Amino acid sequence: MIDRADYDAVSFDVYGTILDWEPDIAAFLTSWAEANGLDLTARQLLEAYDRLRRPIQELRPALLYPEVVKRTLDALGEAFGQAFSHLEREAFGGIAATHRPFSDSVAALDALRAMGLTLAALSNIDDRSFNIATNNAGIGFDVVVTAERVGAYKPDPVHFRTALSDLEARGIPKQRVLHVAQSRRADIVPANALSLACVWVNRPGHIFGRSGDGAESAKPNFEVESLEHLVRVLGGPGDSKPDQ
Repeated sequence: MIDRADYDAVSFDVYGTILDWEPDIAAFLTSWAEANGLDLTARQLLEAYDRLRRPIQELRPALLYPEVVKRTLDALGEAFGQAFSHLEREAFGGIAATHRPFSDSVAALDALRAMGLTLAALSNIDDRSFNIATNNAGIGFDVVVTAERVGAYKPDPVHFRTALSDLEARGIPKQRVLHVAQSRRADIVPANALSLACVWVNRPGHIFGRSGDGAESAKPNFEVESLEHLVRVLGGPGDSKPDQ
Protein backbone atom coordinates (compact mmCIF):
# COMPACT_ATOMS: atom_id res chain seq x y z
CA MET A 1 0.00 0.00 0.00
CA ILE A 2 1.05 3.58 -0.70
CA ASP A 3 0.27 5.67 2.37
CA ARG A 4 -2.09 8.48 1.34
CA ALA A 5 -1.01 10.40 4.46
CA ASP A 6 2.48 10.82 2.95
CA TYR A 7 1.31 12.95 0.00
CA ASP A 8 -0.55 16.17 -0.72
CA ALA A 9 -0.17 16.16 -4.51
CA VAL A 10 0.02 13.68 -7.36
CA SER A 11 1.73 14.68 -10.60
CA PHE A 12 1.10 12.77 -13.80
CA ASP A 13 2.56 12.02 -17.15
CA VAL A 14 -0.58 12.40 -19.26
CA TYR A 15 -0.11 10.69 -22.63
CA GLY A 16 0.26 6.96 -22.04
CA THR A 17 -0.77 7.25 -18.40
CA ILE A 18 -4.14 9.03 -18.54
CA LEU A 19 -4.77 9.30 -22.29
CA ASP A 20 -4.43 6.15 -24.38
CA TRP A 21 -2.39 7.27 -27.38
CA GLU A 22 -0.78 4.09 -28.71
CA PRO A 23 -3.88 2.63 -30.46
CA ASP A 24 -4.47 5.78 -32.53
CA ILE A 25 -0.82 6.04 -33.56
CA ALA A 26 -0.62 2.32 -34.30
CA ALA A 27 -3.77 2.48 -36.45
CA PHE A 28 -2.41 5.41 -38.47
CA LEU A 29 1.00 3.84 -39.03
CA THR A 30 -0.41 0.38 -39.78
CA SER A 31 -2.77 1.82 -42.37
CA TRP A 32 0.15 3.64 -44.03
CA ALA A 33 2.31 0.50 -44.01
CA GLU A 34 -0.44 -1.67 -45.51
CA ALA A 35 -1.23 0.91 -48.21
CA ASN A 36 2.43 0.91 -49.22
CA GLY A 37 2.94 -2.86 -49.15
CA LEU A 38 5.19 -2.83 -46.07
CA ASP A 39 5.15 -6.00 -44.01
CA LEU A 40 5.44 -4.40 -40.59
CA THR A 41 3.57 -5.16 -37.37
CA ALA A 42 2.02 -2.50 -35.16
CA ARG A 43 4.65 -3.25 -32.54
CA GLN A 44 7.51 -2.77 -35.00
CA LEU A 45 6.04 0.54 -36.13
CA LEU A 46 5.45 1.83 -32.60
CA GLU A 47 8.95 0.85 -31.47
CA ALA A 48 10.50 2.58 -34.49
CA TYR A 49 8.33 5.64 -34.00
CA ASP A 50 9.25 5.89 -30.30
CA ARG A 51 12.97 5.51 -31.08
CA LEU A 52 13.01 8.03 -33.94
CA ARG A 53 11.04 10.66 -32.03
CA ARG A 54 13.60 10.96 -29.20
CA PRO A 55 16.38 12.84 -31.02
CA ILE A 56 13.83 15.22 -32.54
CA GLN A 57 12.59 16.10 -29.07
CA GLU A 58 16.16 16.86 -28.04
CA LEU A 59 16.57 19.64 -30.65
CA ARG A 60 16.96 23.16 -29.28
CA PRO A 61 15.20 25.46 -29.58
CA ALA A 62 12.50 22.90 -28.97
CA LEU A 63 9.94 22.32 -31.71
CA LEU A 64 6.22 22.39 -31.00
CA TYR A 65 4.81 18.90 -30.73
CA PRO A 66 2.92 18.86 -34.07
CA GLU A 67 6.23 19.56 -35.83
CA VAL A 68 7.97 16.87 -33.75
CA VAL A 69 5.53 14.22 -34.90
CA LYS A 70 5.68 15.35 -38.53
CA ARG A 71 9.46 15.10 -38.51
CA THR A 72 9.16 11.71 -36.82
CA LEU A 73 7.04 10.54 -39.75
CA ASP A 74 9.72 11.83 -42.12
CA ALA A 75 12.36 9.79 -40.26
CA LEU A 76 10.09 6.73 -40.19
CA GLY A 77 9.39 6.99 -43.91
CA GLU A 78 13.10 7.25 -44.63
CA ALA A 79 13.86 4.27 -42.39
CA PHE A 80 11.37 2.07 -44.25
CA GLY A 81 11.87 3.52 -47.73
CA GLN A 82 8.42 5.01 -48.21
CA ALA A 83 7.74 8.71 -47.64
CA PHE A 84 4.54 10.03 -46.09
CA SER A 85 2.47 12.40 -48.20
CA HIS A 86 1.87 16.04 -47.29
CA LEU A 87 -1.74 15.23 -46.39
CA GLU A 88 -0.65 12.34 -44.17
CA ARG A 89 1.88 14.56 -42.39
CA GLU A 90 -0.69 17.31 -41.81
CA ALA A 91 -3.31 14.87 -40.53
CA PHE A 92 -0.87 13.20 -38.17
CA GLY A 93 0.38 16.55 -36.88
CA GLY A 94 -2.90 17.02 -35.01
CA ILE A 95 -3.20 13.52 -33.60
CA ALA A 96 -2.26 14.47 -30.03
CA ALA A 97 -5.50 16.42 -29.71
CA THR A 98 -7.60 13.35 -30.54
CA HIS A 99 -6.48 10.74 -27.99
CA ARG A 100 -9.06 9.49 -25.51
CA PRO A 101 -8.65 8.49 -21.86
CA PHE A 102 -8.20 4.95 -20.63
CA SER A 103 -11.45 3.53 -19.27
CA ASP A 104 -10.33 4.06 -15.66
CA SER A 105 -8.74 7.51 -15.99
CA VAL A 106 -11.62 9.90 -15.32
CA ALA A 107 -12.95 8.00 -12.31
CA ALA A 108 -9.46 7.61 -10.89
CA LEU A 109 -8.69 11.33 -11.14
CA ASP A 110 -12.04 12.14 -9.56
CA ALA A 111 -11.27 9.72 -6.72
CA LEU A 112 -7.83 11.20 -6.12
CA ARG A 113 -9.26 14.71 -6.05
CA ALA A 114 -11.94 13.52 -3.62
CA MET A 115 -9.10 12.36 -1.34
CA GLY A 116 -8.00 16.00 -1.17
CA LEU A 117 -4.97 15.61 -3.43
CA THR A 118 -3.75 18.40 -5.70
CA LEU A 119 -3.33 17.16 -9.27
CA ALA A 120 -0.53 18.23 -11.61
CA ALA A 121 0.23 17.37 -15.25
CA LEU A 122 3.69 17.14 -16.84
CA SER A 123 3.20 16.61 -20.56
CA ASN A 124 5.44 16.44 -23.64
CA ILE A 125 2.74 18.11 -25.72
CA ASP A 126 1.92 21.58 -27.04
CA ASP A 127 -0.64 23.68 -25.18
CA ARG A 128 -3.33 23.53 -27.86
CA SER A 129 -3.28 19.76 -28.27
CA PHE A 130 -3.16 19.25 -24.51
CA ASN A 131 -6.11 21.57 -23.89
CA ILE A 132 -8.28 20.03 -26.60
CA ALA A 133 -7.59 16.44 -25.53
CA THR A 134 -8.09 17.02 -21.81
CA ASN A 135 -11.20 19.17 -22.31
CA ASN A 136 -12.72 16.49 -24.55
CA ALA A 137 -11.92 13.90 -21.90
CA GLY A 138 -13.48 16.01 -19.15
CA ILE A 139 -10.34 16.11 -17.02
CA GLY A 140 -8.48 19.00 -15.44
CA PHE A 141 -5.43 19.73 -13.33
CA ASP A 142 -4.43 22.29 -10.72
CA VAL A 143 -0.94 22.64 -12.21
CA VAL A 144 -0.03 22.12 -15.88
CA VAL A 145 3.48 21.96 -17.35
CA THR A 146 3.75 21.32 -21.08
CA ALA A 147 6.71 21.06 -23.43
CA GLU A 148 5.57 24.32 -25.00
CA ARG A 149 5.54 26.09 -21.65
CA VAL A 150 9.10 25.11 -20.67
CA GLY A 151 10.63 24.84 -24.15
CA ALA A 152 11.86 21.28 -23.65
CA TYR A 153 10.74 17.68 -23.63
CA LYS A 154 11.01 15.17 -20.83
CA PRO A 155 13.26 13.62 -19.63
CA ASP A 156 14.63 17.17 -19.40
CA PRO A 157 14.29 17.93 -15.67
CA VAL A 158 12.93 21.43 -16.31
CA HIS A 159 9.44 19.89 -16.47
CA PHE A 160 9.77 18.53 -12.97
CA ARG A 161 11.45 21.60 -11.52
CA THR A 162 8.73 23.83 -12.93
CA ALA A 163 5.94 21.62 -11.59
CA LEU A 164 7.60 21.34 -8.19
CA SER A 165 8.03 25.12 -8.09
CA ASP A 166 4.33 25.59 -8.89
CA LEU A 167 3.37 23.11 -6.18
CA GLU A 168 5.75 24.72 -3.71
CA ALA A 169 3.93 28.00 -4.36
CA ARG A 170 0.78 26.19 -3.23
CA GLY A 171 2.51 25.13 -0.03
CA ILE A 172 3.33 21.59 -1.16
CA PRO A 173 7.03 20.61 -0.85
CA LYS A 174 8.70 18.01 -3.06
CA GLN A 175 8.64 15.32 -0.39
CA ARG A 176 4.82 15.53 -0.35
CA VAL A 177 4.52 14.94 -4.13
CA LEU A 178 3.99 11.54 -5.78
CA HIS A 179 4.74 11.31 -9.50
CA VAL A 180 2.76 8.78 -11.57
CA ALA A 181 3.80 7.76 -15.07
CA GLN A 182 3.88 5.00 -17.69
CA SER A 183 7.16 6.10 -19.28
CA ARG A 184 10.23 4.75 -17.57
CA ARG A 185 12.49 6.77 -19.89
CA ALA A 186 10.79 10.16 -19.81
CA ASP A 187 9.46 10.16 -16.26
CA ILE A 188 10.76 7.55 -13.85
CA VAL A 189 14.43 8.19 -14.70
CA PRO A 190 14.28 11.97 -14.10
CA ALA A 191 12.07 11.47 -11.04
CA ASN A 192 14.78 9.20 -9.62
CA ALA A 193 17.43 11.82 -10.35
CA LEU A 194 15.42 14.39 -8.39
CA SER A 195 14.67 11.96 -5.52
CA LEU A 196 10.96 12.35 -6.27
CA ALA A 197 8.73 9.49 -5.12
CA CYS A 198 7.22 7.84 -8.18
CA VAL A 199 4.80 5.17 -9.35
CA TRP A 200 5.27 3.25 -12.58
CA VAL A 201 1.95 2.49 -14.30
CA ASN A 202 2.87 -0.73 -16.04
CA ARG A 203 -0.14 -1.13 -18.30
CA PRO A 204 0.08 -4.55 -19.99
CA GLY A 205 1.01 -4.48 -23.67
CA HIS A 206 2.08 -0.85 -23.87
CA ILE A 207 5.34 0.05 -25.57
CA PHE A 208 6.28 3.73 -25.44
CA GLY A 209 8.87 4.81 -22.89
CA ARG A 210 10.07 1.35 -21.88
CA SER A 211 13.48 1.66 -23.54
CA GLY A 212 16.16 4.23 -24.31
CA ASP A 213 18.09 6.76 -22.22
CA GLY A 214 18.65 4.47 -19.25
CA ALA A 215 15.04 3.27 -19.00
CA GLU A 216 16.29 -0.12 -17.83
CA SER A 217 17.80 1.55 -14.74
CA ALA A 218 14.56 3.28 -13.71
CA LYS A 219 13.61 2.49 -10.12
CA PRO A 220 10.01 3.34 -9.30
CA ASN A 221 9.07 3.35 -5.62
CA PHE A 222 5.81 1.60 -6.48
CA GLU A 223 4.30 -0.23 -9.45
CA VAL A 224 0.63 -0.49 -10.45
CA GLU A 225 -1.09 -1.83 -13.55
CA SER A 226 -3.68 0.94 -13.96
CA LEU A 227 -4.92 4.17 -12.39
CA GLU A 228 -7.81 2.25 -10.84
CA HIS A 229 -5.15 0.11 -9.16
CA LEU A 230 -3.39 3.27 -7.96
CA VAL A 231 -6.60 4.48 -6.31
CA ARG A 232 -6.98 1.14 -4.55
CA VAL A 233 -3.44 1.09 -3.19
CA LEU A 234 -3.87 4.66 -1.96
CA GLY A 235 -6.84 3.43 0.00
CA GLY A 236 -9.59 5.03 -2.06
CA PRO A 237 -12.75 3.45 -3.48
CA GLY A 238 -12.36 1.17 -6.44
CA ASP A 239 -13.16 -2.22 -7.85
CA SER A 240 -11.07 -4.86 -6.10
CA LYS A 241 -10.99 -7.12 -9.12
CA PRO A 242 -7.87 -7.14 -11.30
CA ASP A 243 -7.91 -5.15 -14.55
CA GLN A 244 -8.96 -7.01 -17.66
